Amino acid sequence: RWIKFEEKVEQGGERWSKPHVATLSLHSLFELRTCIEKGSIILDMEASSLPQVVEMIVDNQIETGLLKSELKDKVTYTLLRKHRHQTKKSNLRSLADIGKTVSSASRMFTNPDNGSPAMAHRNLTSTSLNDISDKPEKDQLKNKFMKKLPRDAEASNVLVGEVDFLESPFIAFVRLQQAVMLGALTEVPVPTRFLFILLGPKGKAKSYHEIGRAIATLMSDEVFHDIAYKAKDRQDLIAGIDEFLDEVIVLPPGEWDPAIRIEPPKSLPSSDKRKNMYSGGENLQMNGDTPHDGGHGGGGHGDCEELQRTGRFCGGLIKDIKRKAPFFASDFYDALNIQALSAILFIYLATVTNAITFGGLLGDATENMQGVLESFLGTAVTGAVFCLFAGQPLTILSSTGPVLVFERLLFNFSKDNDFDYLEFRLWIGLWSAFQCLILVATDASFLVKYFTRFTEEGFSSLISFIFIYDAFKKMIKLADHYPINSEFKVDYITHYSCACEPFDPVNSSLFNGTTVLPADELFHSSPEKYNTTIDWSSLTTKECLKYGGQLVGNNCDYVPDITLMSFILFLGTYTCSMALKKFKTSRYFPTTARKLISDFAIILSILIFCGIDALVGVDTPKLIVPSEFKPTSPERGWFIPPFGGNPWWVYLAAAIPALLVTILIFMDQQITAVIVNRKEHKLKVG
Repeated sequence: RWIKFEEKVEQGGERWSKPHVATLSLHSLFELRTCIEKGSIILDMEASSLPQVVEMIVDNQIETGLLKSELKDKVTYTLLRKHRHQTKKSNLRSLADIGKTVSSASRMFTNPDNGSPAMAHRNLTSTSLNDISDKPEKDQLKNKFMKKLPRDAEASNVLVGEVDFLESPFIAFVRLQQAVMLGALTEVPVPTRFLFILLGPKGKAKSYHEIGRAIATLMSDEVFHDIAYKAKDRQDLIAGIDEFLDEVIVLPPGEWDPAIRIEPPKSLPSSDKRKNMYSGGENLQMNGDTPHDGGHGGGGHGDCEELQRTGRFCGGLIKDIKRKAPFFASDFYDALNIQALSAILFIYLATVTNAITFGGLLGDATENMQGVLESFLGTAVTGAVFCLFAGQPLTILSSTGPVLVFERLLFNFSKDNDFDYLEFRLWIGLWSAFQCLILVATDASFLVKYFTRFTEEGFSSLISFIFIYDAFKKMIKLADHYPINSEFKVDYITHYSCACEPFDPVNSSLFNGTTVLPADELFHSSPEKYNTTIDWSSLTTKECLKYGGQLVGNNCDYVPDITLMSFILFLGTYTCSMALKKFKTSRYFPTTARKLISDFAIILSILIFCGIDALVGVDTPKLIVPSEFKPTSPERGWFIPPFGGNPWWVYLAAAIPALLVTILIFMDQQITAVIVNRKEHKLKVG
């Protein structure tokens, strides 16, 4: 097993050795290179269990003519035998390993008599498949070795051995699309991302074992492991092995004792130089020419070309335009793709609901000086302009919590000091735009490289938390508004009632007088005039309260269906979208259908539950969208005159709150862009 360094099973098979530097033979590395050249390479395989993985590998080998179809059962049977680990006393030895984010397990079937690997054949229809379970065993969960592993570690398993039914080696290197728990295959319950399988004909067990150690050592090497994660084809992996061979140092035989284990160094040399050399970052230098430099601080964005400061006026902007221009057209025609459609629909729903929600909150905070329609229009116009001209158009513009807080404070400040809020807000906007232009002209974006991963994660958490908090807050408010009657008993249904009665008991005898007006006419009449002629029993709740009536009865406070139904829709939509998102790795339908369902998970679940809501017909609260295109408040127009409402010095003083807005926008926008730009998102355009 490997975590950065190799550990071997000590004699007797009871315990692991101390970690030591893996010493490989050069021959095994060249043999491994040949294996990668000739074997099956399957990258981003979509599978969720070991039987599925093995079946796909075997089918691939048969298709490409590397394996005879009559050997399919035997190979499958061999690969799915139950895996035992060295801690359990057994004549089946296994070296399982887990790496830095990686692991490798070289597995051998050892015969106790002569110590050479051997394979026993039982009836092929035996329960070999039942030996494999996706769930980790008890021993795995108890294993203290788990504490040594970093969080989110992924394993790579190496399975090597010899069998008597193959004439040529069976070789496969697999990278799974998503890391999957393969049950007892790994020593500890870590999801597997890579598999290397080598089954060969009898007589070369030592050679196979060394090839297994070679790929395991490569997978625990930082540079090769990065290449393995990002490789697009066989050539990338071969290039990775060649890069490793460039760095390897050979010790001549007879001048050192291979049995001596080399202790790991106290401080590891940085692999940055190797990474740069591999990506063509500097002129290649041969082994040992220059010492390794130390690693960089900061958030790991320092080597991005985008974040280098030019020191010239608008230098960064000009470089950005030059970098972006070649991709401008492709940004449009790349979107002619079914996956882009799911993203467009999802972003549309996310921004529309957000604009309406925040528009409502903004209306409450500013007495409708800015409301739903202003929020809508702002999101639409800025969103469109931003997508067309932004350096990183994958950032989606929308109202956020911090901006709402700012608007509320500003409105209250204007009210307390008798300022014209909209004019004040206009000047803050103009100053803020000017300050943002200064930031662009001075290349201030280079400061982003000092953001650490901690800052990014904190910021992501804050944004997520605001949305989650708002969702729950809305649901709790709803439960408050439409409480559930916990005392309700079906048997007492005859006791429940709610009626509208006039407040004045003297006139109550006259309430079904001669004139009965239709409800809409009552709305425009004065209660005093028609007090004697209202048919109180036919009024709605709102009408009853409007005409000074009172609701009498023990069921007036309850509309239980609404809260219950809203919670069903709330949790149902979430659960359904999560389930459909994971559908990609399920066993139903062909791959294309699964991928499509997974891509459209959120849209599908929203549509399903909107349909359920419409079918059931309970009057659940809906988003209130304005029906006509006009400013929310009748006191304002679309155009705001910049002068006349406030003293002259306010226009200059607006620069101070504008600075706060600029900082807020800068942080918000830049951190989001940095999160989008992370290496793991594998963006092709910077």
